[in-house]
Amino acid sequence: VMLNAIRLVLATHPEKPEAPEITRRYVRFGASPRAAQSLLLVGKINALLDGRLNVSADDVKHVARPCMRHRLILNFEGEAERVDTDKIINGIVEVVTEV
Repeated sequence: VMLNAIRLVLATHPEKPEAPEITRRYVRFGASPRAAQSLLLVGKINALLDGRLNVSADDVKHVARPCMRHRLILNFEGEAERVDTDKIINGIVEVVTEV
């Protein structure tokens, strides 16, 4: 699960080879390592609220938007086209495979 969180965060960095096209096109600066910590912590809370003791990859994906939407800095094209960061995160979640 930790690797899934790290892969999601790395996919927000446009210079990384694992970044999807939507990241390379619209993102200037990706999420920091604190985003991975946030994904895991909020994922744990989500699991506890669901009555489970362990966080799953689905928990991490479920909390990706609220944990990372404010951590992405859009580039000029993203700002000009008024791209929603949730759209970018959804695109990232779709292409990042689980470990």
